[in-house]
Amino acid sequence: MPSSIKVVAGNSNRPLAEAICAHLGIPLAKASVRRFADMEVFVEIQENVRGQDVFIIQSTSFPTNDHLMELLIITDALRRSSARRITAVIPYFGYARQDRRASGRTPISAKLVANLITHAGVDRVLTLDLHAGQIQGFFDIPTDNLFGAPLMSRDIKERLDWKNAMVVSPDVGGVVRARALAKRIDAPLAIVDKRRDRPGESEVMNIIGSVEGRSCILLDDIVDSGGTLCNAAEALLDQGAKDVYAYITHGVLSGGAVARIANSKLKELVITDSILPTEAVKVARNIRVISIASLMGEAIERTASESSVSSLFD
Repeated sequence: MPSSIKVVAGNSNRPLAEAICAHLGIPLAKASVRRFADMEVFVEIQENVRGQDVFIIQSTSFPTNDHLMELLIITDALRRSSARRITAVIPYFGYARQDRRASGRTPISAKLVANLITHAGVDRVLTLDLHAGQIQGFFDIPTDNLFGAPLMSRDIKERLDWKNAMVVSPDVGGVVRARALAKRIDAPLAIVDKRRDRPGESEVMNIIGSVEGRSCILLDDIVDSGGTLCNAAEALLDQGAKDVYAYITHGVLSGGAVARIANSKLKELVITDSILPTEAVKVARNIRVISIASLMGEAIERTASESSVSSLFD
């Protein structure tokens, strides 16, 4: 590693930051990110960063606004401390689902957050499995959107009967992502087509593709309430699927999602540690967490040495 690199962590996912530093073979930079009595964020960088290439590890996960403010204020502290280059490593980019105007008089919050990060002084962004790839265009600075597919395909080949597997997109919008994984493990593809005929009526799920006798792997970028995932698993089993797994990059898992998944027909939900797992997630019978530390660490190392990041996924 170049000697001029520093890694700073906010409070959103310190264990991931420590794991990334372990992969890089460097210590986490000393910094204090704390609150005043009225909950204002205060940051103090406790070692010299002048002329350094600094990476901030911070997911903008729950509480989203607090973690976003930490990211912005850490950036300002580093900029005023004369860091040479500041890269925001955002494993989970919050507000990504607000990437367009779905109805009148609504914001495009993903663009607003991109502007805030840029104007705070970030020079480059590293993130993972954006909800929509075009969000990269919301940033006016270089942005690398990494993919979790290589980690997932490796895990699938090590743990599942992947030769009998079928990758399933839980909705039409996720077909491109699902097709990429299906290509990696040489598996066929199916799609869950969900629709609501009338307001107030439950969704009807139609399966496009034959899943009978197959081990189905649902693939998506975010699991929040878990409702769609659980309903899709039930629909697949009703169509003769042997069993159903789900591989999701970002385990938001808000409200009663963990309990819903634990009581569902999903054999296993696999998520990454892009968001710090809660205690409920850690003890859930059918939820497993895989680490992205090696992937993020390799991307940081390549960015610092001015090597190709995209070749990670060739």
